[in-house]
Amino acid sequence: MGTLKPLVIGDLVARNPVIQGGMGVGISLSSLAGAVAKSGGIGIISTAQIGFREPDFLKNPLEANLRAIGTEIKKAREIAPDGIIGFNIMVATKNYASYVKKAVKAGADLIISGAGLPVSLPEYVAEAAEEAGSMLKTKIAPIVSTVKSAMVICKLWDRKYHQAPDLVVVEGPLAGGHLGFSKEHLTELGVDSEDVERTYKREEYEEEIKGIIRLVKEYGKKYNKVIPVVTAGGIYTHEDVLHQMDLGADGVQVATRFVTTFECDAPMEYKQAYINAKKEDIIITKSPVGMPGRAIVNPFLKDVGKVPFKLEHCYQCLEKCDHKTIPYCITKALVDSAEGRTDQGLLFCGSNAYRAEKLESVDAVMKDLVGEA
Repeated sequence: MGTLKPLVIGDLVARNPVIQGGMGVGISLSSLAGAVAKSGGIGIISTAQIGFREPDFLKNPLEANLRAIGTEIKKAREIAPDGIIGFNIMVATKNYASYVKKAVKAGADLIISGAGLPVSLPEYVAEAAEEAGSMLKTKIAPIVSTVKSAMVICKLWDRKYHQAPDLVVVEGPLAGGHLGFSKEHLTELGVDSEDVERTYKREEYEEEIKGIIRLVKEYGKKYNKVIPVVTAGGIYTHEDVLHQMDLGADGVQVATRFVTTFECDAPMEYKQAYINAKKEDIIITKSPVGMPGRAIVNPFLKDVGKVPFKLEHCYQCLEKCDHKTIPYCITKALVDSAEGRTDQGLLFCGSNAYRAEKLESVDAVMKDLVGEA
């Protein structure tokens, strides 16, 4: 049992220092984010093809997605009127600026942004507040994986916008979905991208985390504010949380553990795939945009590359997607899974997905993570 301090991000105070990681397509929407916020954590809605259920999604994906941002945060607020609710927005998203501005205007408390370095995030947030004619103040947090990437973003924001992040999220090699590392980055860390769990040098990466924390503190001093650092990837138990705190983290970001909750927006077939998964079923795969990603092996992944792929419809999702060379459409693969066709789709997960044994409530998971179970 351990007593954890609240996570303080400026004027936002989360009773429990747990951020629920953003999971798209359609896995962390209003139901999960609202429940996490109600339990004293920070609930995060993923904007990745968030409007896939909208009737005009096929014809107007951008409009459908922007509309759904407003709908989902409104529903989450109804669940947790006093909770902290934000969005995860991928830098790699087409029309990234539009998503950021819509999230700000919809009243997001926080935007967490990765899948690339969010170099222009402060500019888009400021423009949205100005366009809304209000004093909207959405907190902003880059996702980084190395001291180098943290330094690049802090230096750039300092020089160009004269500001520092409100929060920094550090995603390690055990995270789910798209990893914050290229194959080359993993190699630099001595990690084999084909066998991360066995070759991952935890102690070495923890030194990287400590380096990021030291760097962020320097920028906090410069701007006379406390910038919390939250770690992510492979965090599943209260002991895992305590270990991150011992490293100097102010909180943790947890995603996989929340998938097998009653409140998670994923269909039962998706949750069952996690419960059925064995350790050897969790693999590193290459996404259509070339980045490594962690997923549960299934008939879909086994067939990728064996059958010629022809793109039937473009959903305008990722900036760097070459229609002529992709092995599959990532939107279609993720939507198929989010609609319960899990044998035909992509099942992103974290390294601990195989540990899921049953459905739980968000409240029970939160209590377990913070040591109140």
